[in-house]
Amino acid sequence: MDQILSKAEKWIKDKRDPRSARWQAGLEAVMDLYMPGLEKGRLTPVSSLEEKDMAVFKEALARVDLSPGLWAAFLPPCAADLILPPDSVEELIRVDKGTPSYKIIIQRPGKEHRILCAEISAHARRPGIDIFQSGAFLGNFDYESHEICIEELTKAIRAHAWEKGTWQQRDHIAYTLNWFDKTVFLGRADVSVDETRSFFHSPTLIRTDRMDALFRLLTEALIQRFKADPKGLSESLPGRIRDKESREARSSACQSLAETGLLDLLNLVKTLGLIDFAKFTNAESEQFKTEFTRSIRKLSSDIDEIILA
Repeated sequence: MDQILSKAEKWIKDKRDPRSARWQAGLEAVMDLYMPGLEKGRLTPVSSLEEKDMAVFKEALARVDLSPGLWAAFLPPCAADLILPPDSVEELIRVDKGTPSYKIIIQRPGKEHRILCAEISAHARRPGIDIFQSGAFLGNFDYESHEICIEELTKAIRAHAWEKGTWQQRDHIAYTLNWFDKTVFLGRADVSVDETRSFFHSPTLIRTDRMDALFRLLTEALIQRFKADPKGLSESLPGRIRDKESREARSSACQSLAETGLLDLLNLVKTLGLIDFAKFTNAESEQFKTEFTRSIRKLSSDIDEIILA
């Protein structure tokens, strides 16, 4: 907190408006508080969500398109209601006290450190986004309704929060996986994505073709899922396999689990129309079979390693 206060004082000495300097410092303090629970490139709720909160979160999740190095927090009313600008800064007041607030705070680290604060509540009298950098209020976006605000999030975030410069291959991979995780979670195909940054949509970004890109995406997504919950993965297998008593039985169970997971994701890809399987060339159909078999083998081996770790 002392570091945040000293940063605000430095901005004020640099001739920044004290009101915007202190408000940005306060927003950064909020992000510091929640940072341990956040993950770069992903919009993350800062607390458990009630059913009504989940509906708002899902709306936002489909539109908040983050570059891989951004931090982003979703604040439901239990947290957002406590974060209000002072009455002296009328242009930053978007929701009345006592009215449910839903905020998204996005932080871009680095030399050009920037922070965006979006008020997306349907109860806000002025839904929109405020942008700050180095203690200065850079500007805002005001929208006529909650619905329009949600729809415009993608455009505003890409223009004013995305990191500048060339992306590395690992950035394209992380970005694509984050998009796909949202697509799977929401079960919808219209999740915001920059197709020029996604290796699923532009396989040449990682020097491959679309069939290899498809299976790389699916296997990476499954491996991430299994690694995130190794205990749950282990408990999904029979006890004698978890106890490592039968290598052959464990191998068979791992293969079955890998095949089920991969087929589930392929069915989702087909259902959502992310790829038109009917338009595969003969060569792609053969490559599909090869990649499917190879992916099952790789996933089985990875699952086995996770279980034995």
